[in-house]
Amino acid sequence: MALSPTAAQRRLIAAADPVTGRLKGTEAQLTALVKRGLAFRHHRPPHDHFLTPAGHRIREAPAGQAPTASASTRPSGDGTSAPAGGTSAPADGGVFAARVGGEEPVPGEAGPARLREVRGAWQGLLELRRMTHPDGSTDRPCGWERTHLVRAAALALEAAGHRPAGPAGTDGYRVRATPQPEAVAVYEPDGTALRACAATLERAGWQVGEHTEPRTRARYLLASPRKV
Repeated sequence: MALSPTAAQRRLIAAADPVTGRLKGTEAQLTALVKRGLAFRHHRPPHDHFLTPAGHRIREAPAGQAPTASASTRPSGDGTSAPAGGTSAPADGGVFAARVGGEEPVPGEAGPARLREVRGAWQGLLELRRMTHPDGSTDRPCGWERTHLVRAAALALEAAGHRPAGPAGTDGYRVRATPQPEAVAVYEPDGTALRACAATLERAGWQVGEHTEPRTRARYLLASPRKV
């Protein structure tokens, strides 16, 4: 069980890489985080330290609040679970966050600068896969992705050039949480684009199935991180 960090340790956690969770600090500081269950020391050289899922939750929680996670969802009625259409995943304030679809545009966050940021985040995620998988592979999601399903799937889509939906939610992809333990739903009103999203997620190491909502007849993807 993770113990609450001190104020100094919170500053160290806040300064961790927003995608990989790589930490910087003295050996004593990092060891203290490991003892609290908020970080782990990688077994391969150079033996860097990374945030655990508990550490990531503390990093992402609003100041003064305990870390929580919730999603608004509803059953789809066809044996799968689909999210309520208007529910959006929150973005992390002040750090990089992949676009899940439906967000208000951020002034100045577009064009080549955004493209470089997204590509850098994706390369960082591939490096995290390489460092945390025992065989050094990058072809399937890592532990961080399994605890940040919506953000991980959205990053794979945005890095591959897919367009996220705007605030109206009519054009582009939307990634939403579901009640299923390791699954997200991906919506895209254009059928061809939806199948392209499926191909991208499969290449990124996700298992993907296409489903239909009985009431609206809307097609959507149900995607889960591949384990082997």
